[in-house]
Amino acid sequence: AQAAIVRLTRNAAFRYKAYLEQIDYATNWGFERNHMERLVTLDFVHKGRTSSFPALQVRGKAIYIACALGHEACKRKFRIFYANAPKLLGALKVAKVKGTLETELKKIERCQLLFLDDLFIVPIDAKQRPILLEIIENRHERKSTIITSQYPSSNWYDMVGDPTIADAILDRIIHTAHTIELYGESMRKLRAKKSQSL
Repeated sequence: AQAAIVRLTRNAAFRYKAYLEQIDYATNWGFERNHMERLVTLDFVHKGRTSSFPALQVRGKAIYIACALGHEACKRKFRIFYANAPKLLGALKVAKVKGTLETELKKIERCQLLFLDDLFIVPIDAKQRPILLEIIENRHERKSTIITSQYPSSNWYDMVGDPTIADAILDRIIHTAHTIELYGESMRKLRAKKSQSL
C-alpha cells in the first residue's frame, strides 16, 4: 500500500513537498482551518467539482495548499495529474501539430484529480483556447480539477480572450467551484521568516 502511495506521489510530480500539518493558520491570509477541513475530506473529488485558489497578490500560498491537498489525495489512492498550466497548454499545442493531442487529452481525462497551476498567468492564445475548453469540458461534473492563479476569478474572462470560449470555460469552472481568495505573503516566505527567527 505504501509503495502505491509513493508511486502516485512521484508520478504526480508536485511543485512542493507540502503537507497538511505544516500549514500555519495563525497568519491572517484568508484561509482558515475549517476551509481545509472541508477540502481535505476530498468530497469535491468524489462529486467531480472544481476547487479554485485565486491568489490576489502572490501565488506561493495557493499552490502550497493545493500541493498539500494533492499529497493527501495520493494517500487515498487517487490518480493525480499535476501541471503548470502555461507549459501544459504549450505542450498540447505542439501535440496537436504532431497529431497526438487526443492521446494526451485522454491521459488527462483519466486522472481523478487535475491540478492546473498558474492558470491565466499569461493570456491564452487562439490555438490554446479550444484545448483548454476541451480539458474542462471532459471533466465537467465528472472529474475534479484544482486551479491556482495569480488573478482573481473576476479577471479570468479577459485572460481567455475570446468571449464565446470564455463563456463556455468559465460557465463550467465558476459555477461548480469552491473558490478561496488568498492574500498576504506566500507560505514559502512565511516559513523562511519563521526559520530565520528560530
